[in-house]
Amino acid sequence: MSDEIERALEATLFAAEEPLTAEALAGHLGGASPSEVREGLDGLQQHYRDRGIHLVERGGRWHFQTAPDLAHVLRREREAVRRLSRAATEVLAIVAYHEPVSRAEIEAIRGVQTSPGTLDVLMEAGWVRVAGRREVPGRPVIYATTPEFLEHFGLKSRRDLPGIDELKAAGLLDPVDDAFDALTMSPEPAQESDG
Repeated sequence: MSDEIERALEATLFAAEEPLTAEALAGHLGGASPSEVREGLDGLQQHYRDRGIHLVERGGRWHFQTAPDLAHVLRREREAVRRLSRAATEVLAIVAYHEPVSRAEIEAIRGVQTSPGTLDVLMEAGWVRVAGRREVPGRPVIYATTPEFLEHFGLKSRRDLPGIDELKAAGLLDPVDDAFDALTMSPEPAQESDG
């Protein structure tokens, strides 16, 4: 039965237009239980481990993708990808690390006002969504990331976001902050030696 489920999962994932959860796959297969589907997905993932495509899970959803070491084979000239502005990148990072977060909270963290267009760009890209309203006076809208955000950045979950040490090691944190901290720390007085 396991081979039959693996074959059905393989066909379903190959034909799917978007990544699917284990529950959605169980629904497609009719009589398969979620545990059988997960077992089948694990088997397929092992089968494709050394192949030209891999079965991967991103944000709880499964899909096939090109093996990372073969991506260069498929590269073609593409239209220039529109880069995010620095403001949009900052807002995306704040939403990812602090979600759910309101616009006022984003502005408090950034220290500057955020243009409504910045959040619109992130929502159009499919990386940020409205997650409801905070239960406080004024009921501000709160924002969170989407499964597409996880998929685009190759993350299984938000727990896979890099920590401060990883960001520093990658040179992605502003060295001005470190330099300022070093200047403002009082050095210990030098001890004189008998000499």
